[in-house]
Amino acid sequence: MEFRNYGTCIEPTVLTGKMETIPVVHRRISRHYEGTKMLGMCRTSFLFSVYLIIYVMFLFSGAAVFSVLETPPERATKARVDGAIQKFLNDNPSVSDQALEELISEIVKASNRGVSAARNASGEPNWSFGQSLFFSSTVVTTIGYGHVTPLSRSGKIFCMLYAMVGIPLTLVLLSALVERLLIPTVWLLQWLNSRLGHLYQPFNIRLLHLFIIVLILIGLFLLTPAAVFATLEPEWDYLDSLYYCFISLTTIGLGDYIPGDSANQPYRPLYKIATTGYLFLGITFMMLTLAVFYDIPQLNLGLLFSSSDETNMEKVRLAGAGMGLQYGAGSVYSPGDDNSHRQVVRVRSRRDDSPSPDEAPQMKEFQLP
Repeated sequence: MEFRNYGTCIEPTVLTGKMETIPVVHRRISRHYEGTKMLGMCRTSFLFSVYLIIYVMFLFSGAAVFSVLETPPERATKARVDGAIQKFLNDNPSVSDQALEELISEIVKASNRGVSAARNASGEPNWSFGQSLFFSSTVVTTIGYGHVTPLSRSGKIFCMLYAMVGIPLTLVLLSALVERLLIPTVWLLQWLNSRLGHLYQPFNIRLLHLFIIVLILIGLFLLTPAAVFATLEPEWDYLDSLYYCFISLTTIGLGDYIPGDSANQPYRPLYKIATTGYLFLGITFMMLTLAVFYDIPQLNLGLLFSSSDETNMEKVRLAGAGMGLQYGAGSVYSPGDDNSHRQVVRVRSRRDDSPSPDEAPQMKEFQLP
């Protein structure tokens, strides 16, 4: 009898003359594994198809709601503009419709490039150092408000090259900051486990931990900055400021609200630099919150579409035991594995005759320390 190593198990092979016969149990395990794998792939494909349908319906429903909500204000604004144009033509009969249309087109083009035609607008150029620093931060963080864009051909080329280098560098910087913030975050989770572990399940404790992180995000990076912006920006109310903070920290960057662009804004360069610092800190904490969220397998829907069921079940098991503390950004805490894995050696008693193909061999299991 000869022993051959198959991964972590040692199985015997029976020698009959010069022929080696693989045990029937291996063929059965292999067929069972292939069947389970195919079933898992079909299951994940089905779930992904259902999710894709739900996502498309979500997009369509969002389009319908936006269309219903925003069409009346758009029509009202257009009617107000048409009325102002008609009033101007009635008061100035010497101005032709074509000349006024060309003037309006030029004003709109300049406004789309960040150049205001109003006389009461700020006289500070868009490309001063403070403004340029704010623009650079919106490029490398992929916020991209779009209120100011490069006008020259060389500026457009440099913007593309700058973004190609700056975006990866920014992602590395933000990841490094998140990894360092994970240390006190994991300390908080360990403290909650030590205080509440005997009263609540680990999953419930992790939900409480996530809730605390979300409260910090909302309080320090949404509600408080919104109050500051509502105070500094004369044309913003609190809802406008909260809307700007959320749109910016989620890197949506619609560009309809830009801080520091109102007329007669005091300390405009310093205001722009401070806003840049706020954006970097807010996006970093937003990434930290997402990392904490996705590290809870029960809340991570992406695991449903993974074909590796064994890996998913292991992650869920570790999370249920309160051992998943890495948050996917470095091994801040790794549980010991001295006794977590044991090798199993299966030994089959030798028979005088080789087993028949339909006869399953008898197994005895011994655990190695």
